[in-house]
Amino acid sequence: MKFSSLIRFSSVLALAVLASPAAFASEPALTQYAAIPADAYAVVAQVRAKPGKEDALRQITLPLVAKVRAEPNNLVYFLQEDRQTPGHFVFYEIFATQADFEAHNATPHVQAWFARLPELAEGGVQVTRMAILNNQAQPLP
Repeated sequence: MKFSSLIRFSSVLALAVLASPAAFASEPALTQYAAIPADAYAVVAQVRAKPGKEDALRQITLPLVAKVRAEPNNLVYFLQEDRQTPGHFVFYEIFATQADFEAHNATPHVQAWFARLPELAEGGVQVTRMAILNNQAQPLP
């Protein structure tokens, strides 16, 4: 492919992506920050795998993403893994209310995950309960 053709192709591809971001995504558009109520309940949680248990912990943790995102009143749920320390997982979660977060922790899939932690994780889950600051959204009626 000639350089000029490559430039034209790149420009067309960029326009297509910008004009239709959903065309390449299997999920709806990204969360709109203003849609998250100002009084939503945010949590940052961390868990660290025991040495040699990184893959096993990852294997039981990955299925949580789809299950938690399907829970009522879950607004945001991200599972992340430290690139420099495999097996160090960080969850970022937002629920409509604290009661919704507590209900999430009582679900069978989360309880089953908690039950496996003593064999796979060091020290259980560290949870930090957060307030969302500078969010311009109004609480839902």
